[in-house]
Amino acid sequence: MNSVTSNLASEYHHDTADHACSDEWILPVIRAELQNLPHGTVVADLGCGNGALLAEFRTYAFELYGIDMSTSGISHGRRAYPGIHFQVADLTADLSGLDVAGKCDVVISTEVVEHVFLPRLFLSNCYKMLKPNGRLILSTPYHGYLKNLALAVTGRMESHFCALWDFGHIKFWSRKTLTALLEETGFTTEKFQGVGRFPFLWKTMVISARKGR
Repeated sequence: MNSVTSNLASEYHHDTADHACSDEWILPVIRAELQNLPHGTVVADLGCGNGALLAEFRTYAFELYGIDMSTSGISHGRRAYPGIHFQVADLTADLSGLDVAGKCDVVISTEVVEHVFLPRLFLSNCYKMLKPNGRLILSTPYHGYLKNLALAVTGRMESHFCALWDFGHIKFWSRKTLTALLEETGFTTEKFQGVGRFPFLWKTMVISARKGR
């Protein structure tokens, strides 16, 4: 196995520092949540990929941290977006040794939790990264009865579950199941938004949650 093939087999690979297609409908929601926060706000993106979404907030005078297990993503981010603090880390391992652990005002994580084998450990890390009363903004593809029914009726269920996608989606969240996991972890959910496409056929859901004091 050559080095390129080995690298592709061991991580979610990033070829560029460009935006993911999902940023088109997710970014406006994240921007609305962050735009009125004060200078110096500490924001960490867990599962930042190449950092393209996080880089949209460099003009906000925030302290920005991007954390991901993809060495290729972090490498692209470091080259393209100076001023962001990037770190390679397993998001389900112990993150307490990171400088920013427990110091974040906001943690964002977009289109990550559906890829995670151990989502309880992942959300526990999101919780531990935050200050008391800190906020988590989490997005993942939306699933609900009407959307699942539409996928089945139109014959798109198999392609939607994308079994042939290496490092693809392995968890398929509804509002109910994701809210239950957030509350189990200690968060209080505050806001739900469906984005992309039509109501109840949304592409993505964004949930804002608060860490207890």
